[in-house]
Amino acid sequence: MFPPPPIKESRLFAKLPPELDLSGSGRRSLWLEDRPVHGRALGSFLEGPAFDREGTLFCVDIAYGRIFRIDGDGRFSVALGYDGAPNGLQIHRDGRFFIADHRRGLLAASPGDAGPVTILGSAFGDGFRGLNDLVFSRDGDLYFTDQGQSGLQDPSGRLFRLNRAGKLTLLLGGIPSPNGLVLNRDESCLFLAVTRANAIWRVPLGRQGNVTKVGVFLQLSGGGGPDGLAMDEADNLFVASPVLGCVWGFSAIGEPIWRIPSCVSGRSGSQGRMVTNLAFGGPDRRTLFMTESTTGSILTAELEVPGAALFSHLQD
Repeated sequence: MFPPPPIKESRLFAKLPPELDLSGSGRRSLWLEDRPVHGRALGSFLEGPAFDREGTLFCVDIAYGRIFRIDGDGRFSVALGYDGAPNGLQIHRDGRFFIADHRRGLLAASPGDAGPVTILGSAFGDGFRGLNDLVFSRDGDLYFTDQGQSGLQDPSGRLFRLNRAGKLTLLLGGIPSPNGLVLNRDESCLFLAVTRANAIWRVPLGRQGNVTKVGVFLQLSGGGGPDGLAMDEADNLFVASPVLGCVWGFSAIGEPIWRIPSCVSGRSGSQGRMVTNLAFGGPDRRTLFMTESTTGSILTAELEVPGAALFSHLQD
């Protein structure tokens, strides 16, 4: 349908050091045990890159319940460790971490806390299937996905909004594996990665915050569906494709404009390709940061258009 897009090279920015790799520690990971396809010997599973107001990069380790801090030289340290499975991370403009935890629900923690507190452990008396990812609007409303084990066989995934006043709204149900999500520049619509349908849905947001006329923005191909999403200031959408081992860039009208392959490899053919989540950072927000989960790596690619402004950087 379209010619192959130009290739943008990625580079290795940081890699989890051996002392933080828990593959030989004997520590149990229930999350990995439920997912033998990833390999139980993995020492981490990185997702959720996010930047605070000072430009420090954080990411989660869903396998072992950790939030890592990565400094400008690519050095890892543990910012927070707790009993959970943090799947997605966003940083509030007040500095708090907001965590989509696959086991425990929606959590929050401040840097230096002993552990997170629960914001939401269920929705309307119904337990979550397993939260996956989240994003803030400029007004402080929080959108998040409840993916669990939903798929085409069980399209029970959900999309929620928790507004800044604390009101929870179910925006969409019946989704076969809702995953990453991002708002467009004027926040008139939300883009949603629907992994098991191998698609990106466009979710228009009405003036009252209601959802109208949801449709397929992109129908993708390949052996696995999309994961994390990011948006730049020109409304170009960037899509992490874990099985294909790359990030795709699409214009505001859905035309492919970039392919960014993973530059790392691991111990088997599948390792080094699992590019899961994305975030724009750097002094001018023109650097795209990507988590490669199977090798514990952070990759980067330099782009021409800055990423969309982060809620963590907005003034109160």
